[in-house]
This record gives sequence, structure tokens and C-alpha cells, in this order.
Amino acid sequence: MNTDILILGGGSAGCVLAARLSEDPHRDVLLVEAGRNVSVGDIPAEVQARYPGRAYLDSTNIWSGLTALMGGATRNAGRRPRRYEQARILGGGSAINALMANRGAPGDYDEWEALGAEGWNWEACLPVFRALEADRDFDGPLHGCNGPLVLRRIGDAQISPFVHRVMTTLDRRGYPILPDQNGIWEDGTFRGVVAVDDRGQRQPTSLAYLTPEVRRRPNLTILTGHAATRLLFEGARAIGAEVEAAGNRRFAIAARQVVLAAGAIHSPTLLLRSGIGPAEELRAFGIPVVADRRGVGRNLMEHPSIAVATWLPPRLRERNLGEHHEQAIWRYSSGLPGAPAGDMHAAILSRAGWHSVGLRTGSLFFWVNKSWSRGFLRLASRDPSVEPEVDFRMLSDERDLVRLKAALRMGGEVLLDPGMDGARDVVFPASYTPRVARIAVPGAWNAMQRGALARLLDWAGPLRTALIHAVVTQGITLRGLLSDDDALTDFVRTNVGGTWHPSGTCRMGRADDPQAVTSPLGAVLGVEGVRVADASVMPSIPRANTNMPTIMIAERIAGFICDGR
Repeated sequence: MNTDILILGGGSAGCVLAARLSEDPHRDVLLVEAGRNVSVGDIPAEVQARYPGRAYLDSTNIWSGLTALMGGATRNAGRRPRRYEQARILGGGSAINALMANRGAPGDYDEWEALGAEGWNWEACLPVFRALEADRDFDGPLHGCNGPLVLRRIGDAQISPFVHRVMTTLDRRGYPILPDQNGIWEDGTFRGVVAVDDRGQRQPTSLAYLTPEVRRRPNLTILTGHAATRLLFEGARAIGAEVEAAGNRRFAIAARQVVLAAGAIHSPTLLLRSGIGPAEELRAFGIPVVADRRGVGRNLMEHPSIAVATWLPPRLRERNLGEHHEQAIWRYSSGLPGAPAGDMHAAILSRAGWHSVGLRTGSLFFWVNKSWSRGFLRLASRDPSVEPEVDFRMLSDERDLVRLKAALRMGGEVLLDPGMDGARDVVFPASYTPRVARIAVPGAWNAMQRGALARLLDWAGPLRTALIHAVVTQGITLRGLLSDDDALTDFVRTNVGGTWHPSGTCRMGRADDPQAVTSPLGAVLGVEGVRVADASVMPSIPRANTNMPTIMIAERIAGFICDGR
């Protein structure tokens, strides 16, 4: 089997690459995706829905064996890694994650250029963002109207009463309600921008880019259910890849050029298995060194998160069980020395989970929007079936801890504000812990337990506070955390989670930068015929959900390839 361009990974980026690179009928393109297909007429209902809760908990949609350490290294001693949900389905994160379609701040991209990614400043990236979107609510120099992805904000008739009340409370507290999250970068509250089509359904890139017309191109082949195991080289030139199909059947695909789009966890893992990475680590696994690139798997970034939640009175609960839950966001500046504007983010959630308990729970889900902590990933085995060792080292930079602690304090103050009277019940600290993840898994036994707990809490009346603290928070109270700084520090360090925004592990940079993995064109340094075109190449994490920036990256690198650069 052979092709001109072999794309490994059919996620948000891979589908974009396949569509753009196959526009030239003289170029054969082969897209390989480990997960199942998603196409018009073949899309699971939970993927199609605006509410994503079930999709990312379905083990058939994720790399079910992938785990990660979250907190700073000093706190990880003796702790077990948590499951870390990453998409394994055509369309990737755009098929299962929260639908959010924001870009980040102009300064994020200017920072990329300052860090060595020449040509990736805001002036260069904005036209690509505009070209990929069709914004149904706004026009003008910051927006596009003819792109493949339809963007919109939730309407007055659909917004949750809880979310609306939080926004008006924040407005009174000095954070104005502003119309456009993708407008001028400023602090305030916004109805979040989401990628929902005109029928009200999700738009994974496997539908928006790989349309039926694109899939009919004779020069495009899509292989789902096939996992790339390693790249193949002659000297320092890539000549293709080894791929594994069902039944552990492996075969080679020859290619003139290989483009990795497997995401910030699996793209660097493929490079490492193929002999590109820190030489001493590769030799320890008996992997022949093709290129000694010390930055492969380093610079691992995330948005560290924590939450404050409240039990919702019945009239404040989401009325439409299929409605998107992340309806609004609160952007604010921490004021920490050196922190940029809008360095903090809170998703205002109408429901904290897809199930009966989550439906009754509203939440402010905070994350450090411009984090400074950096982690790493490395091989745990040369066996392709073994996931890499992933350590985010969240809060290893003390500045991230300080900001997340302050966020929990601010969230508590907002939910306890008199403006929220009648719109909230007991307020409590929350996070996406392994225990919460286990309880949320679909299944009859879990459903019975969740249903019983939800009914009990609804009926509990004056006992509700004690029950929530006994059963849900296991004795931890917001009052206790806010009155004891050591307890607050320990809670945040122990319970910090991510936002499913891994990035940076094959970062772009200058050729003389020993930590750079790729050039500003996405070409892997030290070898020929290999590029990376996904969130791996980000030099620093943007102040955004990373799906739209990843799609923009794929669009730009596809353009570089088409232009022969």
C-alpha cells in the first residue's frame, strides 16, 4: 500500500488535513484513524447531540487505557494516575468534547512567534480563523461568514435560568455581560461560542470537513479502525509507517510524506517509538536513534482546573436535557505579576454531569487560562499497545496554585452572593476526581445509585447540606476551606484536574533551539518527510479551549504543504 501523503490520526486536525490536501486531484492522500468512523448517516446519537456528556464517557470513543498524573510532582508520590479521556474516533475531540469554539487572545499567537514560531503571530492567524468559521451572530473584521464550521451563541429562550442568574450576579460585581467571546479581548461574562450547525447538532471535523463530496474523491482513502504503531525510515528520511488493524495484523504503508495529527499525547509517542526523541531514553528501550530531539514529549501543557458547585432548586434546572451545558463563560484577570489579561476562565455550567445528580447541580468550573506549569510524557514500553507515562505536573509552578486557590474563593463568593438567593442551595467544592468519573460511567447499577442519591437529596430538605458533605464531598466544606489556607492548598493540590487540553509536546521553534521539535512549517527537525500538525506544536498554551486553535494549525500547515513549503 502506498500514497503521496500519509496522515496519522483522524482527529480535529487530521480530518482538516485530509480534506485540504486531497483538493489537488493529483495528490493521493491516506488518512489513518484508530477509532471508529463518523460520517453523515453513520453518527452515534450521543456524538450528534449538543450535550456531550455521554460521548466522552463511552469507552469506545476514547483511549480507555490512557492515564495521567495531574498535580505537581511533589504531591504525586504514592498517588495513582487518573484516567485521562482522549478521543479515539474520527473527528477526535471535536466529536466528543464540549463544542466550545473560542480562539484565545491575540497575545497568545504573538507569544508563539516570540518563542520561535516565526509567522504564527495574530496577524497571520486571524485570517485563517475567519476563513474556517461561519459565525451566525456576528460579522466584521474579527469574524468569518463562509467557513465550514457554523458558530453561534445560545439564545434567550434556551439559556438556563441558573446560568443567567450567575451572569447577572457577576455583572453587578463588576464583570459586565458582553456580547461576543470572540470579539475584542476583554474581561467580562459572555455566552459561549459553540460549533453547532443550523439543525442544532454537533459538527465534528469528520462531518464539517469530510463531507460526502470530499469522501467521494478518488484520491482520498480513509482507514478507520487502524492504529499507527511507528514511522518507517531509510536513514533520516521517512518512507511511511507501520499500521495495525484488527486482530493485531500489521502492515506497512509507503508514503512520500508523513503528517502526524494524533494529538499532543500520541503524536510525540509515535515519534519516540520511531527513534525521534531524547537519545538516552530511546536507547534504554532498545530503540535505534534516528534523531536526538530532546524536546519530544516535553513542554506538556494543560489548563489546571477546580470547581465550585451548588445544588439547584427545581425551577433553576436545565429544562432541555439535550441542551449544551457550557452556556456561558466568565473571563477575568488575576492581577498576578507577569500574568496577561484574561488569564483566568470559568465555565458557567447549567449542569455538572449528564446524569440525574449532574442535572441537579450547577457549577463554576475554573481553570488557569494561561498556565505556567509544564509536564512531560515518555515511553513506558516500546510495545505500541502500552500507553506512555504522562505527568502534567500541574501546579508545579506556584503561580498556578495561587491563581486556582483564588478562583475557588471567588467562586464561593459569587454563588453565596445575595444576588443568587433563591437560585442556589448548598454550595460546595468540586472537581472531576476518579471517584466522580467512576460514578458517571453509564450503566444500570450506576444509574440506580445516582437516581437514589438524586431523589434522596431532593427530599432531604434541611438535611441536604449534611448529606452532600457526607456523601458527595466526603466531609470537605467550602466554609472549612475558605477559613483554613493550608486546607485550601491541600484540597486544590490533591483535586486539581485538567480540561482535556493537552498541548505543546512537539513544539515549534528555531532550528538552533535544543527543545524545539518542529519548525514553524511543522517539519520535524533533524529528519526529512515528517510533519506534525496538531496541538503538539503549540509553543505555549492559548487562553482558549484548544479545538479551534488546533483546527487553525491544521489549516495553516495544510496550506504550507500545498504551497510546497
